[in-house]
Amino acid sequence: MFDTSSLTPVITGSSHSAGPGNGIGNINGDVDINANINEPRAAESPLTLSRLALEVMVRASTAGLLAVFGYSAWLHWRADPSRITLLLIVVAECLTVGLSLVARVPRKRDWHALAMVLSVGGTYYFLAVQLVPGVRVIPEFVGAALQITGIAWQMFAKLSLRRSFGILPANRGVVSRGAYRFIRHPMYLGYLLSDLGFLLSNFGVQNLLVYGIQFSLQAGRIVKEEGLLSEDPQYVQYKASVRYRVIPGVF
Repeated sequence: MFDTSSLTPVITGSSHSAGPGNGIGNINGDVDINANINEPRAAESPLTLSRLALEVMVRASTAGLLAVFGYSAWLHWRADPSRITLLLIVVAECLTVGLSLVARVPRKRDWHALAMVLSVGGTYYFLAVQLVPGVRVIPEFVGAALQITGIAWQMFAKLSLRRSFGILPANRGVVSRGAYRFIRHPMYLGYLLSDLGFLLSNFGVQNLLVYGIQFSLQAGRIVKEEGLLSEDPQYVQYKASVRYRVIPGVF
């Protein structure tokens, strides 16, 4: 979910850059919060009828797919109400994908084929998740706790981004606050925790493959996201001050 709603950085108390859905940080508290505040904003590209139609089509399709997945998970939960991780995966996906439905339309998107594959695959992977009971590598309640932790962190990161959120890599501006003070892609950490919670409570070959591919796609999305956002000098500053992308001390 890559989006940033304006090419002109938005500087607030502590800066971060808003990326696509998963989010990206920008400048943190070390940056002068008054910098560039009086500079003219970049001219917005017009929202043409064809562009608006495409936005509506993508968002409507996303809503439909999310509804089908949610209904399927609910049916499986009805068959075994002890599987709380089924309900939590729906909540997580609603936060991950659903919020993109109300994201601002960006001025600049990355429509290259690789970006499309990484974004679409990394976003709609949940459609391939096996919902039937699998092997419980960890107890259900432990998996649920991981999911809840991941969801809570995602919410913190999304609140930091506000509406600067989407699916394709795009520049929606530089945001500087909240979760992005600690790591550059905090939303992806939330995804990782939630996904691990479900995978380890519903382990199987299909789910292992789905999540393995998804983790790889997310890593690719991060690289593409940073490539786009690094065109903004303020984001370059942010990268210099916040060292790690997702996992402090590791990546």
